Amino acid sequence: MLVAISLGAFAQITLPPSGGNQKASVTQHMGLSHVTINYSSPDVTGFDGKSREGKIWGQLVPYGLNNLNFGASTAENPSPWRAGANENTTIELSHDMEIEGSPIKAGTYGLHMIVEKDEWTIIFSENYDAWGSYFYNPENDVLRVKVKPQTAEFNEWLNFSFENRQLAECKAFLKWEKMKVGFKIAVPNMTELYAKQIEEELKGSKGFNWQAWDNAASYFVSNNLDLNKALYFSDQAINNSFMGQKNFTTLSTKASVLSAMGKEKEAMEVIEEAINHSSANVFRIHNLGRSYINSGKKKEALEIFELNAKRFPKTWPINVGLARGHSANGNYKKALKYAELALKNAPDELNKKSMTAAVEKLKKGEDIN
Repeated sequence: MLVAISLGAFAQITLPPSGGNQKASVTQHMGLSHVTINYSSPDVTGFDGKSREGKIWGQLVPYGLNNLNFGASTAENPSPWRAGANENTTIELSHDMEIEGSPIKAGTYGLHMIVEKDEWTIIFSENYDAWGSYFYNPENDVLRVKVKPQTAEFNEWLNFSFENRQLAECKAFLKWEKMKVGFKIAVPNMTELYAKQIEEELKGSKGFNWQAWDNAASYFVSNNLDLNKALYFSDQAINNSFMGQKNFTTLSTKASVLSAMGKEKEAMEVIEEAINHSSANVFRIHNLGRSYINSGKKKEALEIFELNAKRFPKTWPINVGLARGHSANGNYKKALKYAELALKNAPDELNKKSMTAAVEKLKKGEDIN
């Protein structure tokens, strides 16, 4: 008999979610980081099957802070809304982030909201494993931000989702009935996170090929990170006795690092070596010249196009490159000469149209880049 009582006291059977409020979870990745919101989703229709449309905000979800008459919720310590149903809605941040521009550490937080007609307060609480907002205490607040709600299309079920999704930021939002409210999430140091990840990966199996070291150097230089490290990565890609390779790609990457360090003379020496390497071809060199124009190094770009012309004379797109190089440096008359030659030798209709437009612009004294 005692055994039966003991088992009855502790055994739990599985029942449907309270009130039919299904559990839900949504995750958004931002580069190396991610955000997960766990919640229970109520619907607009009540237990009696009647719609509560128009009775959600300010009634079912009352405005302001309220005494829930249970747990820690009292008249002296009123509670916000739990941003869902049943258990505490939680938000998990994999890395340090910013919410609406304010910093917040990585971790899991209880997500609460103070609902008002014209402005909502989003609360991130370090107490994330309580039931709803019954045990909410403002002393556990880690962050509060204020946001503006907006009207939306009708949504029967409360849903969280994400929009404006980019590499280092997004916007989380809640939709229910005809209301939508969101808050911006950003990772302020995404390039540094990737830099750290890259350095760790180079220590493992991924570091046993020259492409990984070359890509690491390119990432560091393109994001204006530690250029000394970028130069080290580049030298490893070229000279490492185990896996290094000297080719057009590795040499041109090293040149870009040297150029970023202000060592233009050394950079051009490496570029000339790259252009004369057996792995070089006319199109790779042409694209290198265009990249230098895009980075504002117009003089060096023209030198690259001229070196390309020496290496691969009378081939397409040599004259296109020379036209772009002279145009970038303001010599439109000389650029026009090469653009007209390129037009005569255009290999297809698409390039003919492109060079026709370039000729017309140069005649007007306009840059074609």
